[in-house]
Amino acid sequence: MDSVVLNLLQRLGEHVGGWLYLIAGFFAFAEAAIMVGLVFPGEASLLVAGFAAQHGWVSLGPMVAVAVVAAIAGDSVGYEVGKHYGPALRVSRLGRRVGEKNWAKADAFLRRHGGKAVFLGRCTALLRALIPGMAGMARLPYLRTFLPWNVAGGVLWGGGCVLLGYAFSASLGTISQYLTWGPIAVIVVLLVGYLAHRVLRRRRERAVGPL
Repeated sequence: MDSVVLNLLQRLGEHVGGWLYLIAGFFAFAEAAIMVGLVFPGEASLLVAGFAAQHGWVSLGPMVAVAVVAAIAGDSVGYEVGKHYGPALRVSRLGRRVGEKNWAKADAFLRRHGGKAVFLGRCTALLRALIPGMAGMARLPYLRTFLPWNVAGGVLWGGGCVLLGYAFSASLGTISQYLTWGPIAVIVVLLVGYLAHRVLRRRRERAVGPL
């Protein structure tokens, strides 16, 4: 990672400190809770939180717990919003901004996968934002179907994003070594290959002789 970016993240982490729990948790919660996943970068905030945990600016265990709880709570609130206000929200100004094509895509995804859509929808920002509300609109049984899949998805997505950011930060030292020596190695290989090609070409020319 570029040293300027790293220094910026370090200063941010040192100044934000414990507030990062609240900030990352809020973004992870709001992404699905109010159906505007394209505005609230929940996934990116959790990756940054994992990066911060690896540097000791926050603690890894509590950050994972915050991410998981926020993800599960956000989807549950999104379900209730969809259940009670979904149809009106869909035709509202915000709903039109989402676009009928995206609503239809989420609706078809939910019909095709049922309860599993709540889990699988975590894979993309659009479905992560819309599927909980669509499940509420469709009156998907909450305790029997929605909640178990929501918990499974929240654990995998929330915890996974934080751990992925943590692992990425931990591997930066190794990556930087490859970035430092990698170009030199490539240049050496290309140079050796070029010299070998010239030597073989001259030998062939000598073997054939003048025309």
